[in-house]
Amino acid sequence: MPFGAELRDSGDVRFRLWAPTARRVMLRLEEPGAARDLPMEPVGEGWFERCCAEAGPGSRYRYRIDGRTGVPDPVARFQPEGVHGPSEVLDPGAFDWADATWRGRPWHETVFYELHVGAFSATGDYDGVRSRLDHLARLGVTALELMPLSDCPGARNWGYDGALPYAPTARHGRPEALKALVAEAHARGLMVFLDVVYNHFGPDGNHLPTYAAPFFDASRQTPWGPALAFSGPCARTVRDFFIHNALYWLEEYHLDGLRLDAVHAIVDQGDPPFLEELARAVRERLGTERHVHLVLENDANQARWLARPADGRPQAYDAQWNDDLHHALHVLLTGESGGYYADYADRPLAHLGRCLAEGFAWQGEASPYRAGAPRGEPSAGLPPTAFVAFLQNHDQVGNRAFGERIERLAPPEAVAAATALLLLGPQVPLLFMGEEWGAPEPFPFFCDFGPELAQAVREGRRREFSAFPEFGDPAARERIPDPGAEATFASAVLHWERCEDNPHRERLESVRELLNLRAREIAPRLAGAPGGGARWELLGDGGLRVRWRLADGATLELLAQLAPSPAVRGAGPSPGRLLFATHPDAAAPGGERRLPAWSVAWILEPAEAERG
Repeated sequence: MPFGAELRDSGDVRFRLWAPTARRVMLRLEEPGAARDLPMEPVGEGWFERCCAEAGPGSRYRYRIDGRTGVPDPVARFQPEGVHGPSEVLDPGAFDWADATWRGRPWHETVFYELHVGAFSATGDYDGVRSRLDHLARLGVTALELMPLSDCPGARNWGYDGALPYAPTARHGRPEALKALVAEAHARGLMVFLDVVYNHFGPDGNHLPTYAAPFFDASRQTPWGPALAFSGPCARTVRDFFIHNALYWLEEYHLDGLRLDAVHAIVDQGDPPFLEELARAVRERLGTERHVHLVLENDANQARWLARPADGRPQAYDAQWNDDLHHALHVLLTGESGGYYADYADRPLAHLGRCLAEGFAWQGEASPYRAGAPRGEPSAGLPPTAFVAFLQNHDQVGNRAFGERIERLAPPEAVAAATALLLLGPQVPLLFMGEEWGAPEPFPFFCDFGPELAQAVREGRRREFSAFPEFGDPAARERIPDPGAEATFASAVLHWERCEDNPHRERLESVRELLNLRAREIAPRLAGAPGGGARWELLGDGGLRVRWRLADGATLELLAQLAPSPAVRGAGPSPGRLLFATHPDAAAPGGERRLPAWSVAWILEPAEAERG
């Protein structure tokens, strides 16, 4: 990297910091019982540098800016004492990797399993995740997606308040333990993705404004303060900071992909756009060595980032989280229509049909929830694998006032139908930790800040829900869990012993069956599956039919009754082989297929040549 603490072949360490608004920078080496301040040389354009023979792996250091209290390295590889402590020099080549033959997995085989390392197990660390890798491999998922690991203050946090994007938090263990987790996942055929945040820094622990003010653009604001300066006179340094961060996680930690959080919040007027430059850097650096994948969260529904050339390979990003599909499905299952669900409440089944066949529900139409502003771009020409589908994830569970999972909000037969719809559909499915066995633990928002900031977060959280009718009364808002309370975090920790007992065991076996069927029948037909060939239609009250043309010419058909009442009429005959049905009546061979309440059937019709 062009910055930070780098071990050199000569045996010394080069320290390099961009501090354009500092007059003087000192390197403070911290040793047991002592500290030494060594001057750093200005080398032009705001950079300060020093090569130091006294430092090596394990050395702890800070930077002192203009004689003030020391600050951590903004690109520290590790902060053993947290964001306000000293940084530690690491040797990135010291770990003995045992995955030399690993080349990743092709995108069409991806089945995500999103997890928060701290809440996933009782130990709350990387070893706790490692202990469940066999479970995940047997389940049939193919990719772990870790919520952000960048260091942020306190003992617990979702991870989106990161202040030091290069330093995996010490709360979960040392970097070596994270690398061991990745290596052992690869040994089981599991990819590992990381959620990264390139749109803001957290509210505590980021010292860049004190010595690198041009890193931010005060003329443009985001929900978290001044925008990052991705365009303007200092954009090169800002862009390099995050592009190298992406390469760092993919190279030094052997990760298989990244999920970029909320890219719609990146303020960028540069040419080329930052997102384009980042994707190009990753593809050029790693694209021929192994499978590396990039996924977006993008509320703007900008289909341009998911475009495929003639060969079908992603030009920039492999896929985007499909919030539209989740919202339409959630409205169908729960009847909720508050907040952003209002955009789907009028015709939820039609929105769902469009999402399944075309990707986005909103492809440029005026959004009532957004005061009539147009949202989205046409997406029907994209392949289904350009979208990640889910019934639950950290946002859609944790952004609820009490963090309830879908099992608390919808009947079990409805959840079973929605699960079968997602896991066998041609979009890339995602499960949230514990979803495979119907874990009852909530996932509320939690963090751990100092008293003043903690109070502001608590009050802001409750104020956020005041617009909802059920929280109009201040007494009702007081019942919303305090994000800073340790008990709020503790309520989210999975109790794994529960998955051994029914109904959790039965749910687990059902999900395994579905993912096994997906691996055999669906995934092999997705590589190169075309866009623009899917069709959908409504079948009376609550019924839906969707048909996709797959890569081998076969047709995959979904028949679903997503309502608490059965279909008024049958779904009509469907040629082809029944793959799966949630109810015997939906599986009836020949003639009219009856669709009971909350039922799903999947049919595979072979290609014409195969039929002939």
